[in-house]
Amino acid sequence: MDNGLLVLRLVVGLLIAGHGVQKVSFRLGGSGLAGGTEEFRRDGFRGGVVTALAAGGSQIAAGLFLAAGLLTPAATAAAIGVMTVAGTIKWRKGLWVQNDGYEYPLVLVTACAALALAGPGRWSLDHALGLSGRPLWVSIAAIAIGSASGLVTRMVLRRPSARHQKTNGSTTHA
Repeated sequence: MDNGLLVLRLVVGLLIAGHGVQKVSFRLGGSGLAGGTEEFRRDGFRGGVVTALAAGGSQIAAGLFLAAGLLTPAATAAAIGVMTVAGTIKWRKGLWVQNDGYEYPLVLVTACAALALAGPGRWSLDHALGLSGRPLWVSIAAIAIGSASGLVTRMVLRRPSARHQKTNGSTTHA
Protein backbone atom coordinates (compact mmCIF):
# COMPACT_ATOMS: atom_id res chain seq x y z
CA MET A 1 0.00 0.00 0.00
CA ASP A 2 2.83 2.44 0.83
CA ASN A 3 4.34 1.98 -2.64
CA GLY A 4 0.98 2.73 -4.27
CA LEU A 5 0.53 5.88 -2.17
CA LEU A 6 4.03 7.00 -3.15
CA VAL A 7 3.29 6.56 -6.86
CA LEU A 8 -0.08 8.32 -6.54
CA ARG A 9 1.43 11.22 -4.57
CA LEU A 10 4.31 11.65 -7.03
CA VAL A 11 2.17 11.57 -10.17
CA VAL A 12 -0.69 13.74 -8.86
CA GLY A 13 1.58 16.14 -6.99
CA LEU A 14 4.02 16.67 -9.85
CA LEU A 15 1.21 17.12 -12.38
CA ILE A 16 -0.42 19.77 -10.19
CA ALA A 17 2.94 21.50 -9.63
CA GLY A 18 3.68 21.37 -13.36
CA HIS A 19 0.31 22.91 -14.11
CA GLY A 20 1.25 25.78 -11.79
CA VAL A 21 4.62 26.21 -13.48
CA GLN A 22 2.80 26.59 -16.81
CA LYS A 23 0.69 29.43 -15.35
CA VAL A 24 3.68 31.58 -14.41
CA SER A 25 6.48 30.67 -16.83
CA PHE A 26 7.37 29.41 -20.28
CA ARG A 27 8.50 26.08 -18.83
CA LEU A 28 6.61 22.86 -19.54
CA GLY A 29 4.80 24.47 -22.46
CA GLY A 30 3.52 27.46 -20.46
CA SER A 31 2.70 30.84 -21.95
CA GLY A 32 4.55 32.86 -19.33
CA LEU A 33 3.00 35.04 -16.69
CA ALA A 34 1.34 37.21 -19.35
CA GLY A 35 -0.26 34.11 -20.86
CA GLY A 36 -1.41 32.86 -17.45
CA THR A 37 -2.87 36.28 -16.69
CA GLU A 38 -4.74 36.32 -19.99
CA GLU A 39 -6.07 32.81 -19.38
CA PHE A 40 -7.60 33.93 -16.08
CA ARG A 41 -9.12 37.02 -17.71
CA ARG A 42 -10.64 34.85 -20.48
CA ASP A 43 -12.04 32.55 -17.81
CA GLY A 44 -13.80 35.50 -16.16
CA PHE A 45 -11.47 36.26 -13.25
CA ARG A 46 -10.49 39.63 -11.92
CA GLY A 47 -7.06 40.29 -10.44
CA GLY A 48 -4.81 39.80 -13.47
CA VAL A 49 -1.19 39.12 -12.59
CA VAL A 50 -1.89 38.71 -8.87
CA THR A 51 -4.50 36.03 -9.58
CA ALA A 52 -2.17 34.17 -11.95
CA LEU A 53 0.70 34.31 -9.44
CA ALA A 54 -1.52 33.17 -6.56
CA ALA A 55 -2.99 30.30 -8.56
CA GLY A 56 0.33 29.22 -10.04
CA GLY A 57 2.13 29.53 -6.71
CA SER A 58 -0.60 27.57 -4.92
CA GLN A 59 -0.44 24.80 -7.49
CA ILE A 60 3.35 24.60 -7.35
CA ALA A 61 3.48 24.55 -3.54
CA ALA A 62 0.54 22.16 -3.11
CA GLY A 63 1.89 19.81 -5.76
CA LEU A 64 5.42 19.71 -4.38
CA PHE A 65 4.24 19.24 -0.79
CA LEU A 66 1.88 16.52 -1.95
CA ALA A 67 4.61 14.75 -3.93
CA ALA A 68 6.90 14.86 -0.89
CA GLY A 69 4.13 13.79 1.47
CA LEU A 70 4.74 16.87 3.63
CA LEU A 71 1.87 18.43 5.58
CA THR A 72 -0.41 16.22 3.54
CA PRO A 73 -3.76 17.52 4.86
CA ALA A 74 -2.80 21.11 3.99
CA ALA A 75 -1.35 20.06 0.63
CA THR A 76 -4.48 18.12 -0.31
CA ALA A 77 -6.72 21.00 0.81
CA ALA A 78 -4.78 23.47 -1.36
CA ALA A 79 -4.74 21.11 -4.36
CA ILE A 80 -8.45 20.39 -3.99
CA GLY A 81 -9.09 24.14 -3.81
CA VAL A 82 -7.27 25.06 -7.02
CA MET A 83 -8.68 22.09 -8.91
CA THR A 84 -12.20 22.90 -7.70
CA VAL A 85 -11.77 26.34 -9.24
CA ALA A 86 -10.66 24.68 -12.50
CA GLY A 87 -13.71 22.42 -12.38
CA THR A 88 -16.06 25.40 -11.98
CA ILE A 89 -14.57 27.00 -15.08
CA LYS A 90 -15.12 23.87 -17.15
CA TRP A 91 -18.48 22.89 -15.60
CA ARG A 92 -20.65 24.44 -18.33
CA LYS A 93 -18.86 22.38 -20.99
CA GLY A 94 -19.91 19.07 -19.44
CA LEU A 95 -17.94 16.18 -18.01
CA TRP A 96 -15.70 14.92 -20.79
CA VAL A 97 -12.25 16.37 -21.39
CA GLN A 98 -12.51 16.11 -25.20
CA ASN A 99 -15.17 18.84 -24.93
CA ASP A 100 -12.92 20.83 -22.51
CA GLY A 101 -15.05 19.52 -19.65
CA TYR A 102 -14.28 19.07 -15.97
CA GLU A 103 -13.23 15.39 -16.11
CA TYR A 104 -9.52 16.05 -15.42
CA PRO A 105 -10.02 18.46 -12.48
CA LEU A 106 -12.53 15.98 -11.02
CA VAL A 107 -9.99 13.14 -11.23
CA LEU A 108 -7.35 15.28 -9.48
CA VAL A 109 -9.79 16.40 -6.76
CA THR A 110 -10.81 12.78 -6.19
CA ALA A 111 -7.20 11.57 -6.07
CA CYS A 112 -6.34 14.32 -3.56
CA ALA A 113 -9.38 13.44 -1.44
CA ALA A 114 -8.28 9.79 -1.46
CA LEU A 115 -4.78 10.83 -0.37
CA ALA A 116 -6.24 12.99 2.39
CA LEU A 117 -8.20 9.99 3.66
CA ALA A 118 -5.47 7.35 3.20
CA GLY A 119 -2.60 9.50 4.38
CA PRO A 120 0.77 9.89 2.70
CA GLY A 121 2.10 6.42 3.50
CA ARG A 122 5.40 5.29 4.94
CA TRP A 123 7.49 6.76 2.09
CA SER A 124 6.73 10.38 2.98
CA LEU A 125 8.22 13.29 4.88
CA ASP A 126 5.15 13.28 7.14
CA HIS A 127 6.02 9.73 8.21
CA ALA A 128 9.71 10.55 8.64
CA LEU A 129 8.83 13.55 10.82
CA GLY A 130 6.23 11.66 12.86
CA LEU A 131 3.33 13.65 11.40
CA SER A 132 1.48 10.87 9.59
CA GLY A 133 -0.87 9.69 12.36
CA ARG A 134 -3.92 11.93 12.44
CA PRO A 135 -7.60 11.54 13.25
CA LEU A 136 -10.16 11.06 10.46
CA TRP A 137 -11.72 14.47 11.12
CA VAL A 138 -8.48 16.16 9.94
CA SER A 139 -8.77 14.43 6.56
CA ILE A 140 -12.46 15.28 6.25
CA ALA A 141 -11.73 18.89 7.21
CA ALA A 142 -9.00 19.09 4.54
CA ILE A 143 -11.44 17.89 1.88
CA ALA A 144 -14.20 20.25 3.04
CA ILE A 145 -11.90 23.27 3.41
CA GLY A 146 -10.30 22.63 0.03
CA SER A 147 -13.64 22.35 -1.75
CA ALA A 148 -15.12 25.37 0.03
CA SER A 149 -12.04 27.51 -0.58
CA GLY A 150 -12.20 26.75 -4.30
CA LEU A 151 -15.86 27.70 -4.51
CA VAL A 152 -15.36 30.88 -2.46
CA THR A 153 -12.33 31.84 -4.56
CA ARG A 154 -14.36 31.46 -7.73
CA MET A 155 -17.19 33.59 -6.35
CA VAL A 156 -14.90 36.33 -5.00
CA LEU A 157 -12.66 36.62 -8.06
CA ARG A 158 -15.35 36.27 -10.70
CA ARG A 159 -15.72 39.35 -12.84
CA PRO A 160 -19.24 40.61 -13.34
CA SER A 161 -20.47 39.68 -16.79
CA ALA A 162 -20.58 42.38 -19.44
CA ARG A 163 -24.35 42.08 -19.19
CA HIS A 164 -24.39 43.61 -15.71
CA GLN A 165 -21.42 45.98 -15.76
CA LYS A 166 -22.17 49.62 -15.04
CA THR A 167 -21.12 52.31 -17.44
CA ASN A 168 -21.19 55.93 -16.23
CA GLY A 169 -23.58 55.06 -13.42
CA SER A 170 -26.12 53.23 -15.57
CA THR A 171 -26.45 49.51 -16.11
CA THR A 172 -25.76 48.25 -19.60
CA HIS A 173 -27.14 45.05 -21.05
CA ALA A 174 -25.22 43.15 -23.71
